[in-house]
Amino acid sequence: MGERVLETAVEQTVWDVIALYLRQGYVHILPMGLDHILFVLALFFASTRIKPLIWQISAFTLAHTLTLGLATLGYVTLDPAIVEPIIALSIAFVAIENLVFKDMTRWRPAIVFAFGLFHGLGFAGVLSDYGLPQDQILPSLLSFNVGVEAGQLTIVGVCWLVLHRFADTSWYPRLVRIASAAIALMAIWWTIERVFLGG
Repeated sequence: MGERVLETAVEQTVWDVIALYLRQGYVHILPMGLDHILFVLALFFASTRIKPLIWQISAFTLAHTLTLGLATLGYVTLDPAIVEPIIALSIAFVAIENLVFKDMTRWRPAIVFAFGLFHGLGFAGVLSDYGLPQDQILPSLLSFNVGVEAGQLTIVGVCWLVLHRFADTSWYPRLVRIASAAIALMAIWWTIERVFLGG
């Protein structure tokens, strides 16, 4: 896939490259990026209020944009065998935090920022697999990142539209606990798989 994208991008205009990498970034989240989808869902379930959501998503965006850019440009490298288990652990951590604390903690944005740095390295690995046109690295990098953001905002937006009206109901906290427990279990399995089974 990476070779096909690279060859196509080289032959096209900058606007074609932008459209191509926007799509690749979006598709990497929806529908392909189940681990990133679950991370964003775990963030959402911490609070349906707009301000806490903005703080979390902003911290995550800033962090993964930073490392995605640095890694793609060759300034930062880290073995995927380290990055991928940490991404899985990050999902488990935020999901378990939802189970332990009734409201979003003060330190959640800082934790999300730290984990976002590793998610950015994961995005960089995917972008490297796709391939980058050497004469249009910046537009393809920025477009891919915007596509990733659009995918994440789609998840948050749909969840908010569907669920925010139920946040004050008696059953909503139970939904948060069940969803967070399911996310945590899946992420713990991914961690085991990525560390011990080479997944």
